[in-house]
Amino acid sequence: MAILNLTPDSFSDGGELFAAGKPDLDAVLKRAEQAVDEGADIFDIGGESTRPQAAAVGSEEECARVLPVLDALKERFELPISVDTSNPVLMREAGRAGAAMINDVRALEREGAIGAAAASDMAVCLMHMQGQPGTMQLGPRYDDVTDEVSAYLQSRLDACVVAGIDAERVVLDPGFGFGKTLAHNIQLFKHIDQLAQLGRPLLIGVSRKSMIGSILSKGGTIRPEKERVFGGLASSLIATQKGARIIRTHDVLATADALNVLAALS
Repeated sequence: MAILNLTPDSFSDGGELFAAGKPDLDAVLKRAEQAVDEGADIFDIGGESTRPQAAAVGSEEECARVLPVLDALKERFELPISVDTSNPVLMREAGRAGAAMINDVRALEREGAIGAAAASDMAVCLMHMQGQPGTMQLGPRYDDVTDEVSAYLQSRLDACVVAGIDAERVVLDPGFGFGKTLAHNIQLFKHIDQLAQLGRPLLIGVSRKSMIGSILSKGGTIRPEKERVFGGLASSLIATQKGARIIRTHDVLATADALNVLAALS
């Protein structure tokens, strides 16, 4: 899953595809074409950053960022498109425009979101997050992070089924870095295989995240985002061996190469 951030403030590549107050469509299409050449299977586009302390974006602004890009990608490429949003208005509009998936960090908990998803035929990715992006890293606590994340994802899967969303449409994401300390992330990662027992495909997104930077830190200096590629590759391979089925990444070529070698040699 190739990340295309349509924001000025995403943690690793915010602003790279954004100019003059809106997504730079030419830059987005160039990046998308590169991702296809490098082995991407799906695009993930988002118009609101969910990094820690990220500012909220209004519904109208988020739609204005995402929908023109969605239309342009649909016209030019055959890859399915995932829309990274918690906004039910955008969910409905994206469904009408031909998006294949809703990727929601709030697991359809925002008012109206589960109904918007149920009214469509899109796949849905439900992610675990403790708190909200603006506050989620202010002292997250768990008795057992793996058990609690697993229970939450099961509860949201059940809620989707009750709302009329077939379980076969659902993908689950444990939400690395979303309301979790480094210790929580490490424990959760070691038990990805337990989460796979929930019976739905797992999406794993650790590309360039602070957990990789912290693991690779030297002398108290955290590795910068764009120097975390090799750590992200190792994480992707381990996650795949533990049962992950979708890897969300900024670094498509390196990730696709690593996964292709793993598939050939396993």
